[in-house]
Amino acid sequence: MKITLINFFILSLISFTHASVVDFCVADYKAPNGPAGYSCKKPSTVTVDDFVYHGLSISGNTSNIINAAVSPAFDAQFPGVNGLGISIARLDLAVNGVIPLHTHPGASEILVVVQGTICAGFVASDNTVYLKTLQKGDIMVFPQGLLHFQVNGGGSTALAFVSFSSANPGLQILDFALFKSDFPTPLIVQTTFIDAAVVKKLKGVLGGSG
Repeated sequence: MKITLINFFILSLISFTHASVVDFCVADYKAPNGPAGYSCKKPSTVTVDDFVYHGLSISGNTSNIINAAVSPAFDAQFPGVNGLGISIARLDLAVNGVIPLHTHPGASEILVVVQGTICAGFVASDNTVYLKTLQKGDIMVFPQGLLHFQVNGGGSTALAFVSFSSANPGLQILDFALFKSDFPTPLIVQTTFIDAAVVKKLKGVLGGSG
């Protein structure tokens, strides 16, 4: 009887394991997207192309106010990363390019410099600033949710790739949250101690209102 019960347990475990294993969840863009990500495509419709992305081979357009471009390969662009807890992006920084202070509420980030020089850093929750000038081949990590930035630290174009611990890391740029929104100017002045004239000027530059 003991042997029979053990065999039954082992067979049940094997059956449960085979039934519950899901190797991937390729994003189904025809279905709604939610906080947990996209719904899964039917396995019968998945192809190898769902796991390959070519979008990071092209330089981003840096002709903008920050002289920089971020080209993401998140779950919205790269269906194969949906549900895997990983993603990647390309970062192009022209001369004087800057990625302003921002956070990724859903992921930690790791950056590797491929070309040029990048000054990067983050601010810890105790307001300690960790700052470093990175050269080609250098890597820096930015913990989840902390304010961080990247600036072109040299006289030529810089290129980096950044990977994330989420298929959709989220993004909030501090300057845009304050000055590209309808956040009322009096409240910004009250909560940041920035002069009203400066707030209005920045709203004018970034297209904010209020």
